[in-house]
Amino acid sequence: MKPHPEVDLGRRAFLRGGALLVAFSLLPVTRKAWADTEVDTLGTVVLAPELPGSLRTNPFLDAWIRVDAEGITVYTGKAELGTGVKTALLQIAAERLDVAPSAIHMLTADTALSPNEGYTAGSHTIFDSGTALFNAAAQVRQLLLESAARNWNTTAALLTTRDGLIEGPDGRRMRYADAVKNVDLHLYAKAESPVLPPAQFKLIGQSVPRLDIPSKVSGGAAFVQDIRLPGMLHARVIRPPRPGCHLEAFDQASIKSMAGVMQVIRDGNYLAVVARDEWQAIKAMRSGYESAHWSGGQAVPDSKNIHALLKKLPARRYPISAQGTPSITTGKQYKAQVTKQYLMHGSIGPSCAVAWFQDGTLTVWTHTQGVFPLRAGIAELVNLPPERVRCIHTEGSGCYGHNGADDAAADAALIAMRMPGTPVRVQWMREQEHLWEPYSSAMVTQVEANLDERGRLQDWAYELWTTPHNERIVNAGRLLPARLLPRPFVSAPSMPIAQPEGDGDRNAVPLYTLASTRIDMNFVTAMPFRTSAMRSLGAHINIFAIEACIDELAAQAGTDPVALRLAHLQDPRARAVIERVRDAIGWPQKSPEPGSGIGFAFARYKNIMGYCALAVRLQVHPQTGEVQIEQVVTAVDVGQIVNPDGLRNQVEGGILQSTSWTLYEQVTYDAGGIRSYDWSGYPILRFTQVPRQVDVHLLDQPGQPFLGAAEIVQGPMAAAIGNAVANATGRRWLSLPLTRAEQAS
Repeated sequence: MKPHPEVDLGRRAFLRGGALLVAFSLLPVTRKAWADTEVDTLGTVVLAPELPGSLRTNPFLDAWIRVDAEGITVYTGKAELGTGVKTALLQIAAERLDVAPSAIHMLTADTALSPNEGYTAGSHTIFDSGTALFNAAAQVRQLLLESAARNWNTTAALLTTRDGLIEGPDGRRMRYADAVKNVDLHLYAKAESPVLPPAQFKLIGQSVPRLDIPSKVSGGAAFVQDIRLPGMLHARVIRPPRPGCHLEAFDQASIKSMAGVMQVIRDGNYLAVVARDEWQAIKAMRSGYESAHWSGGQAVPDSKNIHALLKKLPARRYPISAQGTPSITTGKQYKAQVTKQYLMHGSIGPSCAVAWFQDGTLTVWTHTQGVFPLRAGIAELVNLPPERVRCIHTEGSGCYGHNGADDAAADAALIAMRMPGTPVRVQWMREQEHLWEPYSSAMVTQVEANLDERGRLQDWAYELWTTPHNERIVNAGRLLPARLLPRPFVSAPSMPIAQPEGDGDRNAVPLYTLASTRIDMNFVTAMPFRTSAMRSLGAHINIFAIEACIDELAAQAGTDPVALRLAHLQDPRARAVIERVRDAIGWPQKSPEPGSGIGFAFARYKNIMGYCALAVRLQVHPQTGEVQIEQVVTAVDVGQIVNPDGLRNQVEGGILQSTSWTLYEQVTYDAGGIRSYDWSGYPILRFTQVPRQVDVHLLDQPGQPFLGAAEIVQGPMAAAIGNAVANATGRRWLSLPLTRAEQAS
């Protein structure tokens, strides 16, 4: 892979001559002004709360669109993580600029070029960045029309656009590049944009081929792992056996004498080797592991007692919902405890990063989900001003949340600072990825609910225990290498994400109509393991628990569970996805043979984003407990659909990922340490275990806001599997993953 074509590695002279300057929303404000400023859920400062999407945090039009003699460049602060969002964002911008997608150069997350949109997370990309581009591009086009109208002494309403040309009623034409010469786009966007009826969309709603696929399927340079720079050296890190260990000694001289080794770095408990080629670096790393002697280390809990331990550890209690007055229960009741084990991201390609410290500037190529937060953390780590650190997102082979990407970038940065003028590539090994990435938290939830004599949902009591799901980079102490230095950086205090986004409590509040709710989260801060964000956060287990409760109450009342859901939902879009799945699968279905079952589930992601209903037909082997999913039928509503094929990809991918989590995945560990250090100790879904049939129904909502899609399926799919397993076996399995051994423990 070559360096990014926009990158000037010598001087970072990215502001080239032209009609527009690429400007960013970096306004001088006082300390008090910052304190009084709203910050959005992704950590960026809200400058214009009246504007839509990420225009709230980046309100200048020229932060998003550049037009000059060389063409059109569109910028987004969001990263392509394999979800196809780069293509969808391109479609949105091209639609509103009225140009072909091929006429746009699309540039994603780069701290030197793109707007700061915080993290690419939580299904916010199309929701925020897509909305911003939808409006910014429309307003830029309007300004170009007005420029041409002034030039021709006419009105903009009489002009039309096509393929980057402005046309007048008399046949005159003007290129966008000429019209922009008399336009200053360094101005705030407006709250209202020119209207384009959905019936006139040419690109939005079409399955445009994805930009990122060709190089991936052809074996081309597609990932950060593929970067090769002139004179690049290869580095490997040598981690302690477990967190908290102290490096007593290692054979530095022996390692330094190995063929190709350029440098051996020891800085407190941080240990790394640098060599001319990758195999030499691997051999030097292995030698370092063999000779290193460590003492101490944090204790690892017993996996059998982890859920009891979570309830005993220090925690902060957060009331999530307290509505209505609980009744004196006289109807049907259900009470249960649901648990979830630690999960790892299990990225197929172990984390990698490349760093180059040259002419006083550190450039890092990284598959981080947030280039700007990472830049701030690395700048603090290596003691450089933030403006002397540049982070460029480069896609990684596997993401799914806060995995090892930021830590690998910090490794590369630390090592590159020791070797000025030379690019350094750091590649983690499989066992390092599995042992040191931040996990998805183990959780405990307790639910208690009831129906009245008329079969109406009444009181809902729900409590959960969780460690943080959001340990993203807000200071250097959140970076793994920073904790190993002689004077280790201290991690910023753990804080949950507020509702309605939620943290471990994401989707803990049912969307159903209830007479009363008492929902509380116990936020455990003394963590036995390092945990952080993984797709859907707590929604995976919370929706599983909620939907299990609905099914159990329906069974007690002798009511159809789908009918019970519909009876307690007022939102017509929620009802529509449920009804579509109900009709498509022919609900209700009787189990045709022993061991077969069918389950249903519904949720609206975070109760503010995309809707998803699912039905699952499966078979549970009576002797082994092995689950084979025969059919999945789902309906989703994510507002205005941008790219139907891309949306279908995300829904199907979410079904597979949630199937893997729900049936197979858990980190195994004991007092001796973590045992899931390779794929043999961390099983994931295999090709033979994928659902045999998946039917996806897309409910388009032309003209409605974009709602995001990447994480809407994980919770409902887990819940539908759980309900189907209960239907097949006659008993409720409440420990995730749904393996026979886990239910027996």
